[in-house]
Amino acid sequence: MRRDVLAGPVLEVAPALLGARLTHAGVTLRLTEVEAYAGAVDPGSHAFRGRTPRTAVMFGPAGHLYVYFTYGMHFCANVVTGPEGQASAVLLRAGEVVAGHEVAAARRPGVRERDWARGPARLARTLAFGRDENGLDLLDPAGPGRLEPPAEPPPTGAVRTGPRVGVSGPGGDGDDFPWRFWLADEPTVSVYRPAVRRRRD
Repeated sequence: MRRDVLAGPVLEVAPALLGARLTHAGVTLRLTEVEAYAGAVDPGSHAFRGRTPRTAVMFGPAGHLYVYFTYGMHFCANVVTGPEGQASAVLLRAGEVVAGHEVAAARRPGVRERDWARGPARLARTLAFGRDENGLDLLDPAGPGRLEPPAEPPPTGAVRTGPRVGVSGPGGDGDDFPWRFWLADEPTVSVYRPAVRRRRD
C-alpha cells in the first residue's frame, strides 16, 4: 500500500483495505472485514476525547499499527489512517489465511481454518500481534510486517456495510455509523453482535 493512500479519509481507506494482504510472523492474511474509526468526530473511537498515551500512535503517520489490549485478555490491531495529527484508524476484524498455514494452525490449535482470523482478537493472535507491535510501520520494506494492496479491487457490489460490532451509545448507531465493511459471501467474516449496555447498580 502507498502511504498517501492510507493517509486519505478513513471511510475511503477502510473499504479499500478489503482484499489487501497483511503479513507478519510467518502468516499472510487476505483482509475480509474491517471497521472505520474517525477519531475526534467519532464517539466510538478511542481517540474521541483526544490524545492519550494509549492512542498516541493514532495521531502519527498513516500505515502504522495501533494495537490495544481489551477485556484483559485480547489484543486487537488497527491500521492508522488519515493525515498526521488527525487520529483515525481501521480495525482489522477478519481475514483469510493465504500463506503460512502451518504456522497459523500451530497458533490456533483445535480451531477450524475458517475461524483462525474470524474476529479481531483471533486475527491478532493468528498474526502474533501484541503489545510489542504497537507502532509497527507496515510500509517499511525492512520491517517485520507488510501491508500490500489487493491484487484487484473487489467486484462491484461485493462490499457490504453495516453497524460496527460491540459499539454502544451514539457510535453504535448503524444509521449514522454504518462503518463496518466486509466482503459478501466470505466465510471468514465474523458474526454481527450488537453491543450490550452494562447496567449500573
